[in-house]
Amino acid sequence: MKIALVQQSAGPDREDNLDRALAAMGAAAEAGAELVAFAELAVDGFFPQRQNDPAARAVAEPIPGPTADRVATRAAELGLVTVFNMYEHGADGRYYDSSPVFDSDGTLLGVTRMIHITEYACFHEQGYYAEGDRGATVYDTAAGRVGVAICYDRHYPEYMRRLGELGAELVVIPQAGSIGEWPEGLYEAEVRVAAFQNGYFAALCNRVGEEERLTFAGESFVVDSEGSVVATAPELEETILYADIDLSACASSTARRLFWRDRRPELYAEWAAGAAVT
Repeated sequence: MKIALVQQSAGPDREDNLDRALAAMGAAAEAGAELVAFAELAVDGFFPQRQNDPAARAVAEPIPGPTADRVATRAAELGLVTVFNMYEHGADGRYYDSSPVFDSDGTLLGVTRMIHITEYACFHEQGYYAEGDRGATVYDTAAGRVGVAICYDRHYPEYMRRLGELGAELVVIPQAGSIGEWPEGLYEAEVRVAAFQNGYFAALCNRVGEEERLTFAGESFVVDSEGSVVATAPELEETILYADIDLSACASSTARRLFWRDRRPELYAEWAAGAAVT
């Protein structure tokens, strides 16, 4: 099947950003995509580059809610599985970095909330996001079994492994990665290893564009279940990256033929609990 990653900038006009995102969904469907994914905070400026900006709360919405409903409607119109990302105002009164996942009929299958929340220069996320409370989830979609690892969560092998344990065939990674944030090639290398070790495809969709304190890199990419890069988007350019992938390859991947066969989960549980193993 074909998937599409929308590598889009977010200007000051939020309504225009959303209109462009919905238009990109139409372009993806016209190109034959069955699944479309967006970057982190797809239609908002990246407010965590500033510390504790109270104005950010104004763009937070419930899910379902105005923005999510428009995305759901568009997904249904186009028959397109859609992985979005937005600032969620939860029913519990807390705020989350969240990815609603919509099936091809527009049904909201669930909402993944980022679990690991970082705090460093220009990524002041702990002042905005509560820790996600829904764990790692894999969704049965019309396009296959899809998991989501939101930006910072991809750094944690335990999280990426859990998506594999739950049967993910494709892991979508909405990201906000800037120029020079990490050593060259690290994003790609880390995702390639996760895909290879867990036997799933991975699709990282990054923001692009120059904002107040950060310039987002773009360079979205797709990796197969053997850890090979199969498609890469350009740096610093708005585009839709397409990739043709065959999720049936997951079952015969090196990880699922060999690595998973020889796992020792009874030891890992003890290690995680801090118990000594002799």
